Amino acid sequence: MKFLLLLFLSINIFASTLHLATSTNPSRLNPLLATDSSSSEIAGFIFNGLVKYDKDNKEIIGDLAKEFYFENNTTVIFKLKENVLWHDGKEFSSADVVFTYETIMSPKISTPYSAGFRFVKSVEAIDKLTVKVIYKQPYFKAFEVWAMGILPKHILQNEQNMMSSKFNTNPIGTGPYKLHLLEHSKNIILKANKNYFEGVPKIDEISFHVIADPMTRFLMLKSSALDIGSIEPMQFERQLTDAFFSKFNVYEKISHSYTYLGFNLRLKKFQDPRVRKAVSLAINRQEIMDILFFSHAKVCTGPFLPGSIAFNKDVKAPTQNIKESRQLLAQAGYDENNPLQFEIVTSNSNAIRPYVAQILQHQLKKVGVEVTLRVMEWQAFLNMVVFPHKFDALVLAWNLSITPDPYSIWHSDNDKKGAFNFVGYKNKKLDKMIEESQTIVDREKLAIIWQKMFKIIVDDNPYLFLYIPNSITTVNKDIKNIEPSLGGIWHNYIQWEKN
Repeated sequence: MKFLLLLFLSINIFASTLHLATSTNPSRLNPLLATDSSSSEIAGFIFNGLVKYDKDNKEIIGDLAKEFYFENNTTVIFKLKENVLWHDGKEFSSADVVFTYETIMSPKISTPYSAGFRFVKSVEAIDKLTVKVIYKQPYFKAFEVWAMGILPKHILQNEQNMMSSKFNTNPIGTGPYKLHLLEHSKNIILKANKNYFEGVPKIDEISFHVIADPMTRFLMLKSSALDIGSIEPMQFERQLTDAFFSKFNVYEKISHSYTYLGFNLRLKKFQDPRVRKAVSLAINRQEIMDILFFSHAKVCTGPFLPGSIAFNKDVKAPTQNIKESRQLLAQAGYDENNPLQFEIVTSNSNAIRPYVAQILQHQLKKVGVEVTLRVMEWQAFLNMVVFPHKFDALVLAWNLSITPDPYSIWHSDNDKKGAFNFVGYKNKKLDKMIEESQTIVDREKLAIIWQKMFKIIVDDNPYLFLYIPNSITTVNKDIKNIEPSLGGIWHNYIQWEKN
């Protein structure tokens, strides 16, 4: 007995754990249904797609696929890697790919990710390790959509209700880590997959601590209870000492995200373009930068990211114009006796956004607009406000690919519950441009049409684009082998080691 106890202790002494935080409980650890950030982040360690982006987020490379190519302009062939195993030891094959496609397109599930597969005509297993995908027409994201995590057919083929399946909280994937423990509102532990096809991860386990309060997350990071954490500019500039920086490395880059104020365009008051423009002109975006971000963010000018071919550099952010804002409100029928009133809702999962909402409230007061605020827990915000469309306006953010797909956010098809056109934006001209762009594979032609879309969306003001924050990531210096790249630090995490 003493020998066994000593053996157990020795194993745990040398086991390494990466401590991370997540702001909320994951809703579903199923890549087809993981629409919140916590679920998608954790599922990313558990599942693989056929392809993924390279370390600089520029090129598509193989993941479960060792080779992929166009057989013709509407047919893609994926050659799958050999000897890939599911976490339960069963062999991965082309049948799993076909099953995943059939599941995501099934009317029995509701997922916004199905939009990426809308041009697929058929998916066929040619043999055990070959998949043929035929598209209805040429599609510019024919490879990229297959970054979606693949599901195990042998476990789920007889599942009657995927939306409420036990699999969603007890997933089996092919990824570098497997779920070991899921304690709601406490801890989620992933263990290294000893049979991972790219090699065994060098860190034995990842522990996600569920911490809703941003300040608590920050204090845990300061105390080294967390190994990696994002910090806000105010914290970076004013609340950290040399002692912290002696223990942590800092990696900063412009994020692939933007924050916006979105109007519920189903409401009559926001259907008037004069109202939306008046609100925009009342806002001083640079003041938000100066108060909250110092030099760690930039003003956002539109829906596609700077540096991408879709970005329209000729579109500038509006400058605050109190006089014109008041004039537009008056034209729309709002004055001191009948002020424009609405509520801004946001979540406390992000430390900055509640303050952004307060600044917007203060700025809009200068033109006579009366704004009330509501700050909610993340899951309640999504499930009670965002997806059911029960809001006046909201402060929210998008993480975006450098290759945008405007369809999922901006096309009127996706003005429905559970889809990503939360605000109910509809523009027939833009719909037609989006539909035309789906068939264009020439990057230069795509750039031209995307930049035109950029201007149309900005001029319509369905969102008021606010800022693009820098991503400031701090990493415990005990973590070795980190190789920062244009895509961030996570591309080689299976090679990380912890002293």
